[in-house]
Amino acid sequence: MQSQHHKPIKRFGLEGNIHDEAAIGRLKQEYVRLLKSEMILTGYAPRLDIDPDFTIFYNHEKEIFEFQLSLYGTYLGKNKTQWITGIDGTKVVPTHKNKSKESLQDQA
Repeated sequence: MQSQHHKPIKRFGLEGNIHDEAAIGRLKQEYVRLLKSEMILTGYAPRLDIDPDFTIFYNHEKEIFEFQLSLYGTYLGKNKTQWITGIDGTKVVPTHKNKSKESLQDQA
């Protein structure tokens, strides 16, 4: 696969409210997973070298936590993004292929 030098990077964002402080960590992980899925479905590979930005602010008037999440990706096309984990710097990181049941039985 060709180098990813100088390809544009796109921001994918999500904003919302969280009512329960105890759920912030779990919901952050879920929202990151959802945004990554959206990226892949639209042909973008997640940038592994750029950490997700997650900011949270407590709104005293509404008594809720307001958050903003940003992830970054580079367009590779819908077919290619199905087979890679993401892009780290200029390198494409392929997904790890699972061993088939047959090869696992051969090892047993």
